[in-house]
Amino acid sequence: MTRTNVALAATALAAALVLTGCAGGGASAPPAASSSSADVAFAQGMIPHHEQAVAMARLADDRAGARVRDLAARIEAAQGPEIGRLRGFLADWGAAPAADHHGGHGDMAGMAGMMSDEQMAALGRASGAAFDRSFLQMMIAHHEGAVTMARAELDAGVDPRARELAQQIVDAQQAEIAEMRTLLG
Repeated sequence: MTRTNVALAATALAAALVLTGCAGGGASAPPAASSSSADVAFAQGMIPHHEQAVAMARLADDRAGARVRDLAARIEAAQGPEIGRLRGFLADWGAAPAADHHGGHGDMAGMAGMMSDEQMAALGRASGAAFDRSFLQMMIAHHEGAVTMARAELDAGVDPRARELAQQIVDAQQAEIAEMRTLLG
């Protein structure tokens, strides 16, 4: 074999390896699953819902007792990353992001479990035992709304990633509802 033939063979082999890697080897991401209108509605609705829960949880930092503050920190730690996942789903589906509704509340107060601006303001003015009681009551209603939304996704959604997240939301938030009811006494 001449040097030219060896160089051509090496070039062809390198090109084939590059093309094989680009064609879907094990390291590449799977194609986005198709979505339904239920999937899109779930993500678009759950984002502002979670944003409000995070806003409520942040109020606990300097107003709540230790047990409620711990619960609020766990809620924020769980729901913050879920917001990112939901935004990623919408991007994968080519769907519009969730509309901005004044930090996740206000105009969305009619959505299951959402607090009104007035309720959020009252929570922000409370402290100590009064904050704990209000926070727990509001967050129970908020979580019940999220469970309702997640169950709608489980009933009608088709994207397996969205359905998996919906089930995680149901499981986690039902457990937190039970914990909050115990804290209320």
